[in-house]
Amino acid sequence: MWLYAARRIVLTIPILLGVTIICFALVQIAPGDPIQNLLSPTSSAADAARLRAAYGLDQPLPIQYFIWLGRVLVGNLGTSIANNMPVAGEVMHAFSNTVVIALISVALAFVLSMFFGVIAACRSGQLADKLITAVAVFGISVPPFWLAVTLVIVFAVNLSLLPATGMGANGSGNFSYFQWTSLKFAVMPITALALPPLGIMTRTTRSAIAEILNQDFIQTLRAKGLSEASVVVHAIRNIMPQAIAMLGLQLGYLIGGSVLVETVFTWPGTGYLLNKAVQTRDIPLLQGTILVLATAFVLINLFVDLMQSLIDPRIKRS
Repeated sequence: MWLYAARRIVLTIPILLGVTIICFALVQIAPGDPIQNLLSPTSSAADAARLRAAYGLDQPLPIQYFIWLGRVLVGNLGTSIANNMPVAGEVMHAFSNTVVIALISVALAFVLSMFFGVIAACRSGQLADKLITAVAVFGISVPPFWLAVTLVIVFAVNLSLLPATGMGANGSGNFSYFQWTSLKFAVMPITALALPPLGIMTRTTRSAIAEILNQDFIQTLRAKGLSEASVVVHAIRNIMPQAIAMLGLQLGYLIGGSVLVETVFTWPGTGYLLNKAVQTRDIPLLQGTILVLATAFVLINLFVDLMQSLIDPRIKRS
């Protein structure tokens, strides 16, 4: 176990290095000139050249990459071109705001998917199975941004039950899961983010449980007189490595793929920050945000691999 963990951690290093290369390259080949956003109509070519030199954009791309990588390794993601603020502080603050809704969304989706997936598998072909499958297909098919807009129209505009935008009446610094005055701002973003992974994980859980229930050892357990509830518990234990992998992938998706949902609700997370950086062509902010999101996804997958091996020692990887 420890040897496998050490090997996986070591192998993560070149993956993270590749992430930095891709992150830097994708931002550099994007169209537009960030310096033009800072120049006034009366600015001269000399003014533009001074700004490029100040932000290091006058250097060849390989030199820019190694300078940027050296700063990243010490936790310096550069300075935002748009507001002259440290990128690291902005990105980490936004990342913590994204985690606020991503964690509860994936936890809610995971618990409900296990519950509905088990019911559907145990009632295969019956009405409950068909209803749960229909809801899961809807969750997989519906675009999150469309669902977000629909929730705003229904619950914020028509019914006036929930606030449409923002993270709290007093700002994001005072957000709390245990205070309705804060939590009500997160209800619709959490719902919009949780429905797609709920559909995916419900279908996966239903399929995995149904397959386990048809195996020989389950028939043996039934023949020995175990109750159906005990048999289902054994089936759930057998799919836990797969369920943990599914949970990790969906958490990574929610953290990195919440751009449109956060934009609709003006939720000050990494998705909203990424959208703002794209619009203003803020290269340091764009690179820093993408790098943090990609790194989080890689580390989540590393954690999932280690958890799978811990839960099920039978899992052997080369």
